[in-house]
Amino acid sequence: MILEKLNEIRMPGEQDSKKDLRFTALSFAVGILLGIFAKWLDNLALDSDIGWHRVIERFDLGNFFSDFAVWLLAALLIAMLSSSAFAAARSVFCFFAGMCAAYHIYTILFAGFNPMSYMLIWYGITLVSPLLAAAVWYAGGEGPVSLILDTGIVAVFFLACFRIGFIYFSFRGILYLLVFVWALALIYKNKRQILTALPAGLLLAFLLASVLPLG
Repeated sequence: MILEKLNEIRMPGEQDSKKDLRFTALSFAVGILLGIFAKWLDNLALDSDIGWHRVIERFDLGNFFSDFAVWLLAALLIAMLSSSAFAAARSVFCFFAGMCAAYHIYTILFAGFNPMSYMLIWYGITLVSPLLAAAVWYAGGEGPVSLILDTGIVAVFFLACFRIGFIYFSFRGILYLLVFVWALALIYKNKRQILTALPAGLLLAFLLASVLPLG
């Protein structure tokens, strides 16, 4: 009965277990690589005389890749590309697991300290990521439930990509704006859907700003 209701929101695509497992393995590998890259950027001693260092400094890439927005976008992309809710849950979990483990181990080995309190936040996100990924996958379907999920996604990306409080709203930078636009493109189905989810998501973001500080 529950499965029938879920299938009314979005039907799983053609099941290919080998393809799905390859995608999960790829997600895990990308997570590892990006986790290492993020910590390498965070540790990099910048020299303003070096051109590509100036680019990193100009866009504050070290902090950007240690923030929520880019990782939420990666998880959204993985979930949307998955063939089913279960595949989305598995792949997103493996992505975050790979990213967190690589980031944590790299910090211990090459930065010389153990950021356990900080990593516990990310490990908590990893644990709940399968449920969130499944919900995101169903957001790609049709009907009112899908629209509600779209609104939730928009709200989360508003909070991650902008500074939002009860009476203020401000930009965090061009990279965050690009993440937000890409997220909207991933969930876009038609004009009516996005024009409903966008203002509703903004309102929800203002309501959640005090309890879900992602920015």
